Amino acid sequence: MKPFDHPRGHMGAHRLRQTLLSDTLELLSTEPGVGTLLGIEPGELSDLSELMAAALAACLPEGKARVGLRGLAVELFRHRNDLLETSLDDLLVTSARDGQPGGAPRVLLFANGYHALLSYRVSRALWLAGREELALAVKSQFTRALSVEIWPQAEIGRGVWLDHGLGLVIGQTAVIEEDVSLWHGVTLGSNFVDMGEGRHPRLRRGAVVGAGAMILGPVEVGAGATVAAGAIVTRDVPPGHVVTGARGTDRGVGRFAGFATLAELKGRAE
Repeated sequence: MKPFDHPRGHMGAHRLRQTLLSDTLELLSTEPGVGTLLGIEPGELSDLSELMAAALAACLPEGKARVGLRGLAVELFRHRNDLLETSLDDLLVTSARDGQPGGAPRVLLFANGYHALLSYRVSRALWLAGREELALAVKSQFTRALSVEIWPQAEIGRGVWLDHGLGLVIGQTAVIEEDVSLWHGVTLGSNFVDMGEGRHPRLRRGAVVGAGAMILGPVEVGAGATVAAGAIVTRDVPPGHVVTGARGTDRGVGRFAGFATLAELKGRAE
């Protein structure tokens, strides 16, 4: 087993922090073409902040935007420890749930959904720092690059998994709690009836939303609830329930027990 090929879900938070840089450098050394295609020189990576920034910037086309974003992200990761820690938590969860071999380094370098979430974390940090126009500029760059739109005003907890990410839209006042999982094509939008603050959905801890689902308006999806692929939801979903179909039919309590939570993953033996 290569050092960067950790079994699914077996890497704890401490081990991830300790080995991510060296494991990613090992991957880049094993296949130099990866660094060439992504515009990442292994010799430029001296810490996790530089690694995270380089992986995110690689999503943008070569040019001033990529260079500028990389420099900006490095400074944010270095001076906002909460940003780095949250991004590593997201990486831990995505690596555990993704199902692809190769572990965290492959997720960091190749997972579109993780890149979308990472771009949100950076734009959110800028927004909270009062740099709203720059936050929106970052958001717009990654909307074009990744076909994902996540507004920096939205509130997203730790340990969220965006599988694929393509076509995902998360509105300005949406709230997503810890351990939520979202597939591609999901819309968390407004209904043009309930306007103002709180006009977008609220997804509680551990909720799962399938591909192409639309959740519209100030709807609450309860903890551990599942919204099936293609469902259209305009009413609250009770905790643990399953909702399916174009009319968002409540099928009662579901049998899916949920993914391993961020707390469980971080509590595993390092």
